[in-house]
Amino acid sequence: MNLIEELRWRGLVQDIMPGTEEQLNKEMTSGYIGFDPTAESLHIGSLVPILLLVHLQKAGHKPIALVGGATGMVGDPSGKSEERNLLNEETLAKNLAGIKSQLEKYIDFNSSQPNCAELVNNYDWFKNVSFIEFLRDTGKHITVNYMMAKDSVKRRIEGEVGLSYTEFAYQLMQGYDFYWLFKNKNCKLQMGGSDQWGNITTGTELIRRKTGGEAFAFTCPLIKKVDGTKFGKTEQGNVWLDAAKTSPYHFYQFWLNASDEDAINWIRIFTFLKQDQIKTVEEEHKKDPGKRLLQKALAKEITVFVHGINEFEKAVETTNKFFSNQTAPAESLTIDDLETIEGIVRSDVSKDQLQTGIDVVTLLAETGILPSKGEARKMILGGGISINRKKVEGILTIDNSMLLHGKYILIQKGKKNYYLIQAV
Repeated sequence: MNLIEELRWRGLVQDIMPGTEEQLNKEMTSGYIGFDPTAESLHIGSLVPILLLVHLQKAGHKPIALVGGATGMVGDPSGKSEERNLLNEETLAKNLAGIKSQLEKYIDFNSSQPNCAELVNNYDWFKNVSFIEFLRDTGKHITVNYMMAKDSVKRRIEGEVGLSYTEFAYQLMQGYDFYWLFKNKNCKLQMGGSDQWGNITTGTELIRRKTGGEAFAFTCPLIKKVDGTKFGKTEQGNVWLDAAKTSPYHFYQFWLNASDEDAINWIRIFTFLKQDQIKTVEEEHKKDPGKRLLQKALAKEITVFVHGINEFEKAVETTNKFFSNQTAPAESLTIDDLETIEGIVRSDVSKDQLQTGIDVVTLLAETGILPSKGEARKMILGGGISINRKKVEGILTIDNSMLLHGKYILIQKGKKNYYLIQAV
């Protein structure tokens, strides 16, 4: 399998260092990607690097996942307009453990395989390097002129916020990571997003200057949505890989609601479907776009990959209950339907409040469905709220008579967001 050829047709190669494709065709090669430990879960922005490691391993090469325990204490200026908060060791340790458990779901760490994956933490080698040693043995090999020429550095220096020395040194630290892995793990390849190209080439240059060796690299494009909105963001915030942070239902819905233009790109990037399979789905989709076959194929493949077949089936079941027959009255949903629906946001309201009645604006604000009474009122007046599948036309009062099966209220915000309120 020609890895670069495979990744190119999927749209996963942007910049590539000369000789990289030849190196990968020549022998089993160790390649790494760095993961930023700013949270204890990865989100879907991390899916592309994860998939690159999976593709690398499928092609017979050895993937190395580097978690930046040391560089996470410093912060990468690439793509950032201002300096971020630095993490303490306790937070980093918690985040590292969470990321490791996630990566083990997707990449084969079975040590019996010659190309088994490895997980490394750059804090393990940086913790014993003194500042003087780093300046003497590493800093002297890379000029300030070289570092200043990087786009990520130039943008920040020319901006209003500026760039601290801490962040300026980041590319040298990342370059040292590549050097250390080259020297100690025979790692000859680094991959990453296109915003990392400057940091990555600093590593190949450091390897060349310190050892005379040759290292390779390629980057993939940063994923964007056609409409210009940020990829991976919803009303609820980031779409996380951790089911406790983003339910499999909401994860599935994110992909299911992709536009046709995005789905055409994403099905190549985020699934392992072959070219002929994707072509077939695209042709069937064009015959009747309303069936959203492209989005359904995309959502199925990526949800099964991240959460497994069982969670995918539950997400589909929930979707069908909510959307397959929206004209049916809410009373047609059984208690079992309401209590077992996966992914719905749940909240409580006091029976005493319902006994006397509570206006819908207060209910929406107090249960957190809307952030304030003002936002709740605006959403209602815009026709964006339904209660028990009936559109709210004005500021009505909610009381016990509106409870489904004597205990539930089903609220819909917009087209896709459902909330189940239980009287307690």
